[in-house]
Amino acid sequence: MAGKVTAGSGILLVTANVGSLFEDPDNLQKTWLREFYQTVQSHRPHFIAVHCQEVGGKNYEASMSHVDCFVKELLSSDAMKEYNRVRVYLDENYKSQEHFTALGSCYFLHESLKNIQQFDFKAKKFKKVVGKEIYSDTLESTPMLEKEKFPQDYFPECKWSRKGFIRTRWALADCAFDLVNIHLFHDASNILAWEKSPSVYSGTRQKALGFVLDRITDQRFEKVPYFVFGDFNFRLDTRQVVESLCSTATMQTVRLGDTNEVDKLIFRESENDRKVVLQLEKKLFNYINQDVFRENNGTLFLQFDSELSCFKERLHELEISFPPSYPYSEDSSQGKQYMNTRCPAWCDRVLMSATAKDLVLKSQHSGRTQSCGPPPCLNPEEAL
Repeated sequence: MAGKVTAGSGILLVTANVGSLFEDPDNLQKTWLREFYQTVQSHRPHFIAVHCQEVGGKNYEASMSHVDCFVKELLSSDAMKEYNRVRVYLDENYKSQEHFTALGSCYFLHESLKNIQQFDFKAKKFKKVVGKEIYSDTLESTPMLEKEKFPQDYFPECKWSRKGFIRTRWALADCAFDLVNIHLFHDASNILAWEKSPSVYSGTRQKALGFVLDRITDQRFEKVPYFVFGDFNFRLDTRQVVESLCSTATMQTVRLGDTNEVDKLIFRESENDRKVVLQLEKKLFNYINQDVFRENNGTLFLQFDSELSCFKERLHELEISFPPSYPYSEDSSQGKQYMNTRCPAWCDRVLMSATAKDLVLKSQHSGRTQSCGPPPCLNPEEAL
């Protein structure tokens, strides 16, 4: 089923890696919610989809209790009172290692929105959406979504990965579409990412994303336009970025004495007292001038953002008009600064099939991608 989105039906797609919110709920969570509410009030959408990754944070066993408070606040706030139908899907079952993804998908439907249905993947038919429902125990048995965790052999270096995807399908009037929440693998080591162009991690993400696209377009269900938005962990080509930033610098390699493994790379200016321009370690990317990543919204570095190129026939994206969204400081008083752990990158994306992009361009609402508020708030989101 495909068609034109009902005139006047604004859709807001939001993606956010919320891991840090549950480790500092008194500060970061309040800031995040404030920015989210302001975005809702600014766009006044009829349909809101919020895709979260790392629900419960990195220390999920200790922080998962904060998730319930977060959801209750969302559902009871004045800013969301006009959204009288809600579906929340939280993968909180961290004791099930073979299934746990720490993904959370939240959908809010405005009271004025008529003729909205959600797909039942077991019954293979659409059902009317009524009331507010929260699912968090065993999402595997919930027929209103598909959830899969990537096979362990996709990332053998990691003893236990939480990466995977959740898919839901919706019908707005005569237009059906899929919404896919996704979390792909990160770069475990800056040194390893630098060694090869493109990096080994890029290949792992390519394999996992291909797996998702194959699953959501296979023969089990009718093919419909799809939006895939989440934390793709797309990184700039580290090798190429370093060569660009340090083109006139000299490199010093420091190795571990016992294994001869590269421990750090130090790039120094040839003159100017051999000042250190960049120091690279497994979890350190310390460049002398962070401002270059924010100047002109970081457009200089878009040439190194190439992980989507092999999917150009299957995935499309609206123009990026904001600086790299990662890795902003998790200190709320330093929200506009990048941490010196990784090379800044556009990890959080809103991607879509060609048919979905057609829906965006043909709709009466102008589609755009933007980053909301002072980080670390929403990360990129899409207003349709």
